[in-house]
Amino acid sequence: MLIPSIDLMGGKIVQLVQGERKALEFSDFDYWIERFAGYPVVQLIDLDGAMGKGSNRELLQQFTSRLRCQVGGGIRSVQAAQEVLAAGARRIIVGSALVRGAQVNTEFAQELAQAVGTEQIVAALDARGGKVAVHGWRELAMVTPVTMLREVERYCGGFLYTHIETEGLMQGIPLEAVRELRDATSRRLIVAGGIRSLEEVDTLDAMGVDAVVGMAIYTGQMKA
Repeated sequence: MLIPSIDLMGGKIVQLVQGERKALEFSDFDYWIERFAGYPVVQLIDLDGAMGKGSNRELLQQFTSRLRCQVGGGIRSVQAAQEVLAAGARRIIVGSALVRGAQVNTEFAQELAQAVGTEQIVAALDARGGKVAVHGWRELAMVTPVTMLREVERYCGGFLYTHIETEGLMQGIPLEAVRELRDATSRRLIVAGGIRSLEEVDTLDAMGVDAVVGMAIYTGQMKA
């Protein structure tokens, strides 16, 4: 399944390369909402929230009221998770709050699952150099994606793996990294990071993996 991505920063839709350099910026929200309205789910990320530089919380609701969204970025407490779900999100994406130092924070994962239900939680396994990256991808934890997956699997309905090295480059996502995660869990697996064609989406779909696509759609390389 193809999942379009909407990333928000400074009150606008943006696309970043490897989570750092802004490559594209849009402010015509209605155009993209209408374009993505037919999709079963759209990924909506508050980049300012993820980086601890503010929040686009009010803007998020403009999208969640009109699109079926899984929402992430700065959700680091049970209260924040409940507020995002109450604002219309179908699922929440949680990453940084699941890591404490060099360890997986299973206590928070359990607390969150008890509060909102496992099926509404997507655990983010954003990785650079084989290690999980947190706090807007600015910090590396000494935890591998597979280790984190195994420790929080019972507390979530699925996983979002982002291969940071290829994010925004439209060079394709490394399938060996995807296969390792697919083999490690029977939960829903969603991946992102440079996916560039519908053929690649089909390949991932055949593996039982959903594909998040941003840059390829916004540049017109992929018709979606």
